[in-house]
Amino acid sequence: MAFLKNGSFAKRGAKSGFNRKLIAPMVLGSILNPINSSIISIALIPIGTAFHALPSQTAWLVSALYLATAIGQPVVGKLIDLYGPKLLFLIATSLVGLSGLLAMFAPNLWWLVGARVLLGFGTCAGYPASMYLIRSEADRTGEKSPAGILTILTVSNQTILLIGPALGGLLIEWGGWQSAFLVNVPLSVACILLGYFRFPKNLRQDQGNHAQAVDFTGIILFAVMLQSVLLFLMNPHLHTLYYMGIAVVFGVLFGLREMRAAQPFIDVRVLGGNAPLLKTYARNLLTSVVTYCFIYGFTQWLEESRSLSPSSAGLLLLPMFVTALAVSSTLGKNPAIRSKLVVGGSVLLATSVLLFAVRDNSPIYLLVGIALLMGIPQGLLNLANQNAVYFQAQPEQIGATSGLFRTSMYIGAILASAANGLFLKSGATTAGVHHLALFCTAIGALLVGLTLFDRSLKKFGKHETRKVRE
Repeated sequence: MAFLKNGSFAKRGAKSGFNRKLIAPMVLGSILNPINSSIISIALIPIGTAFHALPSQTAWLVSALYLATAIGQPVVGKLIDLYGPKLLFLIATSLVGLSGLLAMFAPNLWWLVGARVLLGFGTCAGYPASMYLIRSEADRTGEKSPAGILTILTVSNQTILLIGPALGGLLIEWGGWQSAFLVNVPLSVACILLGYFRFPKNLRQDQGNHAQAVDFTGIILFAVMLQSVLLFLMNPHLHTLYYMGIAVVFGVLFGLREMRAAQPFIDVRVLGGNAPLLKTYARNLLTSVVTYCFIYGFTQWLEESRSLSPSSAGLLLLPMFVTALAVSSTLGKNPAIRSKLVVGGSVLLATSVLLFAVRDNSPIYLLVGIALLMGIPQGLLNLANQNAVYFQAQPEQIGATSGLFRTSMYIGAILASAANGLFLKSGATTAGVHHLALFCTAIGALLVGLTLFDRSLKKFGKHETRKVRE
């Protein structure tokens, strides 16, 4: 990468090995989204009770965050590609703390939804900044397959998902639902301090020309297009179909703009010609749909129909995240990608089918068993998809590409939230969970089929994954 020749990393060119001082802020920034995703899953029922809101209404607390991040991730990722990660990281993580403070004074549900939107924008910089730094360090050190660092990111996210529900349950029982938001204040302060003192001051020295390179028109067209799609997905109905019409119009305008732009926000010609990367995005989206259907829908069912307390529901999800953490830690440095995707997708499909077996009086061991099985695909699929996108991305577009990778995950989460709102519209009943299981089974079957017929995955192995696309 050309910018490394003049950037501050080149001054340390004689040094070998990944700069370990970067790991703490990278990890902390990347976990801001998963920790808020896992804690809110336990807080939905208490918040609904406090504001007399149904699950279809509290679902906006989930979707609002992902709506903001789905739009913000590729935008911030592109800006990181242009300007480097430090300033964007500091600005974004400051918003995380602000959102926590604003939520404390919420007079109604929609105030909280607004705070979650701000939180979503605040969590946008962590992951693309981390991927940018990993690529930068790989180029500086000559280590073209940083599987160990990628595994650290995956394992740290799995660890947070592991403790998130239990932590959320304890915080809510101790300080009410407000504590689920207040936890962002110390996290924000820690990110700001670590980012300020440990991130490189400047990875690029040619920033003077970048102000003209920012494709603001493309960013606006992309945001309107994506927001229109997501608003329809949140309330799919004939009377909201006009959102899709708006999305099509702005999608066409966006495509035309990007094909003509000298410095496009998203190079649609390169992206459109990278079929393996597009398939990775699709797999990530499908995985997220089932994951978040389970995390939010199953958790609400545990509290409402199975009559568990928030802390007990959080503890019951622990086996899922323990399994995911164990799988990621054990197989993290294994370069195989296709086998992880095939096994992970198959287990995801089987676990979705098992949800048909739950009843209001289901024994705890059955529920624990389902949670344990669901952890296997979480460990395998997240790890494999993250490694795939690293090797399939153009090096100079790693920030924007990884941002779009996260966007695919957030669209999946919004689809899951919409499904939860639809199938649990009258409450988190057992019948509703069975309808959710049917939906997840269909998604799981589609995921397995997409993986089995993706021939591009066969090239990834012990030797090929050491090569980075130049």
